[in-house]
Amino acid sequence: MKSKEIDVLKIKKFSLELRKNILEMAFSAGASSSHLGGALSIVEIVATLFSYKMKINKDPEWTERDRFILSKGHACLAYYAALCEIGYIKKSELTTFEKNDSNLLGHPIMNKKLGIDFSNGSLGMGLSLGIGVSISIQKKKKNNNVFVILGDGECNEGSVWEAAMAASHFKLNNLYAIIDNNSFQQTGSNKDIMNSENLKKKWESFGWDTVEIDGHDIDQLYEFFNKKNNLEKPIAIIAKTVKGKGFSFSENNNDWHHSVLTKKLYETALEELKSK
Repeated sequence: MKSKEIDVLKIKKFSLELRKNILEMAFSAGASSSHLGGALSIVEIVATLFSYKMKINKDPEWTERDRFILSKGHACLAYYAALCEIGYIKKSELTTFEKNDSNLLGHPIMNKKLGIDFSNGSLGMGLSLGIGVSISIQKKKKNNNVFVILGDGECNEGSVWEAAMAASHFKLNNLYAIIDNNSFQQTGSNKDIMNSENLKKKWESFGWDTVEIDGHDIDQLYEFFNKKNNLEKPIAIIAKTVKGKGFSFSENNNDWHHSVLTKKLYETALEELKSK
């Protein structure tokens, strides 16, 4: 088996485990509900970063690691699931999601021992945090990269575009902004609420090296993250995704932006995972 085939298979297996972990947490949350749809749309992206692309090791506080920032903090189920798979969070702790005294709340709260470097939840903040970290890395003459995942609905925030302008000005070619372009936000479709139209052209116009790819296609993600960035520009990835990806009842169904996973639907989801 070739090196690429081995890597892609590893990412696919990691993605499957992420969906299992996400299900367990969402079901454990019970009546408090969870942001299932937006977590499922970033599974393959998060899997590619945590199982392949990012420089990390067994120490969540290793100073030479790459940095990850989940700006769309409500999608934390995918983040916690990945931190579990790389050994930073115990499997048993996943079932404490949104419970009293848990470390795993409905939005990420900074906990460096678990690998959570930043608190996020108020949309529009993550890219600015990423810029600060990127500048710090460059000033220290280190080679770390910074990966920020934003929502396409989050791009309604003016702070995102102020940050986008700053990143290109400072030529932060160690900064990746990955836009989860699932075409929905909390209360409806992007088209109806605030039509962002062509996000690729917008990010390009702000001076970013911009590509558009299928955010669920692991081969495409693998190929992109293997390309060397020789430009003095930050990198924007417009990842075309499906909200609620992976389960028949949740795909492209915005009711699952934030909803309760019943036992019946949990069992349906488990059966669908087994078939894969």
